[in-house]
Amino acid sequence: MTAEEKKVLEAMKKSKEPVKSGELAAKIGMDSKEVGKIISKLQKDGVVISPKRCFYTMA
Repeated sequence: MTAEEKKVLEAMKKSKEPVKSGELAAKIGMDSKEVGKIISKLQKDGVVISPKRCFYTMA
């Protein structure tokens, strides 16, 4: 797991509710497109789920 993936997961853990990729990007200071790519990879790996469209949380 890359350092960027760990940052995204840590930010998700701190959020009580499912969050959008843009919100995560703002919290951790990364580009929102890059965060979106990371979230997509984490979804494929089964680490992140999307309970509703465009919102993400830990699986």
